[in-house]
Amino acid sequence: MSSPANTDFGQVGERIGELLGGLADSGDDKALYAAEESVRLLVELYGEGLSRLTAAMAETDDGLARLRELAGDGLVASLLIVHGLHPVPLEQRIDDALDSVRPYLGSHAGGVEVIGVDDEGVLQLRLQGSCDGCSSSSETVRVAIENAVLAAAPEIVAVHAEGMVERPKKTELLQIQPYRAAEPDPEPVGGGWHALADPPSLSPGQLARLELGGVPVLLIRTDTQRYAYRDRCAACAAGLAEGVLDGSILTCPQCSAAYDVALAGRSTTGEDHLEPLPLLADRGGVRIAIPAGVGSGA
Repeated sequence: MSSPANTDFGQVGERIGELLGGLADSGDDKALYAAEESVRLLVELYGEGLSRLTAAMAETDDGLARLRELAGDGLVASLLIVHGLHPVPLEQRIDDALDSVRPYLGSHAGGVEVIGVDDEGVLQLRLQGSCDGCSSSSETVRVAIENAVLAAAPEIVAVHAEGMVERPKKTELLQIQPYRAAEPDPEPVGGGWHALADPPSLSPGQLARLELGGVPVLLIRTDTQRYAYRDRCAACAAGLAEGVLDGSILTCPQCSAAYDVALAGRSTTGEDHLEPLPLLADRGGVRIAIPAGVGSGA
């Protein structure tokens, strides 16, 4: 029997569902009723215990602060949400999640407005602004928003966002679906979020190169923000890790092409742009997403 520290509690929930499903398929209605009633009573029992515990903690400022800290754990948060006991309201958790990616949105998409949550648990957002031709921006922005929101508010079943407005007369509704790596051509590369076990400690103006999922990644630290890009000059395909960062302007060491990393890697002289990658930094560490179709070659 595995210890609690080694247990995948997501799989535990799935296993319970499988067992109940097996009883339903067996045709033994009495056994199914007994099992479902046992689960219901057990959930009710633990819910009452959690309710008393959270109520006691919320009586003092220190206790409430500790409860909020505990709610930062994914498993604890999910249990509190099941029983309607999460100390942070849903709306605030959504706002906090969006705040965590606003620096990224500010450089790649623009503002984001919460329209509301419908009766089915779907979060409606409106994105404003555009990346002026950055072909990968829509995908990376969707990945960043969805992962941040669903991690903070698992009771949200889906996220819908009005498309990035480039022409006011044509606003499309884009559905943000769970991120899945497509099949790039000629072979699958990267895909999904990658946690940095030992992220480089960068001072303002410094660059660092690493490889995630077979994709060369350039980490950039300006005076105010961290960014991640594919390590490839859009003009000459050279690596940029030895380039010069002046403020937010990154200059290629090979061809001297210059890009504004605070504006989605847009070229300062032409229409070229670097390939931005979503970067999230929170209490869980630093994560970078490699969207489908980002290749490893030059």
